[in-house]
Amino acid sequence: MNRNELTDYIDNLLAINTFRDYCPNGLQVEGRVEVRKIVTGVTACQALIDAAIACEADAIIVHHGFFWKNENPIVTGMKRQRLASLLRHDVNLLAYHLPLDAHPTLGNNIQLAQRLGWLTEGRLGDKDEGALIFYGELSEPQTAEEFSAKLEKVLGRVPLHIPGADAKIGRLAWCTGAAQGYIEQVIGKGFDAYISGEASEYTTHIARENNIHYFAAGHHATERYGIQALGAHLAETFGIEHQFIDINNPV
Repeated sequence: MNRNELTDYIDNLLAINTFRDYCPNGLQVEGRVEVRKIVTGVTACQALIDAAIACEADAIIVHHGFFWKNENPIVTGMKRQRLASLLRHDVNLLAYHLPLDAHPTLGNNIQLAQRLGWLTEGRLGDKDEGALIFYGELSEPQTAEEFSAKLEKVLGRVPLHIPGADAKIGRLAWCTGAAQGYIEQVIGKGFDAYISGEASEYTTHIARENNIHYFAAGHHATERYGIQALGAHLAETFGIEHQFIDINNPV
């Protein structure tokens, strides 16, 4: 399909103009006009770009793209190499950050919940950022050990667990990626646990002193599923070839 038609469709699907984000969403690097095959991945690193070129993709669609707020704008070193690879091979790069976290069916947060069997009830947080904190409950309360084991089984990595109260986990809130700071927004709202991708030094003390379980389940690990869902949706809708490539990242 035509590159501009594909971009317009995703931009509207994810409602990118309704977000205040830290990077541009949509087409970031222009490549060939005709798109027959797309590769999706979490981050537009060199390894993903090389893999996409090797399998003859016309477009790469990622969650973490380029041109972040406050980054050095000079095109040297790693940035030059990435851009040179895309431009040399005429490959499009599209990136969707907060809009992909927030989408009610394809987004990272709802896709994570579906894989872990969490029942989603609502959302919290800044509406300009998409109300990114999701919340809900488990079908049956679990001990912290049971909950942690399920995270490990589904995500393929052992989560960092900061213990909270002794009671079983029933109600929980979550936000994928680097959302450890949002824990303060869920304190005092009746949640037994908060889950995000990363942890900071202060997260430990907030969790301990408020008796809430905190699980850092991995930035990459918690954000693999939205981009896969988007790619699968595009393949089904437009009949274009889609391949998800997972570049291992322990963080």
